[in-house]
Amino acid sequence: MARDRFVETYSQGVSNIRKIIVDTQTGVNYLLISSNMTSGCGVAVLVDKDGKPIITAVDSEN
Repeated sequence: MARDRFVETYSQGVSNIRKIIVDTQTGVNYLLISSNMTSGCGVAVLVDKDGKPIITAVDSEN
């Protein structure tokens, strides 16, 4: 069975939502922010202090 391309690794809030989503193929971390999931949201790549994308090690078996 193939795994999902994107997985949620962190979630905070009920009406003011903050989530960290990881791309399981590249390991790149994204921040999703919404004040109300029905009226839209924003997504941005998380970066370190040098402006490089934050990468999570991914399991290459799947």
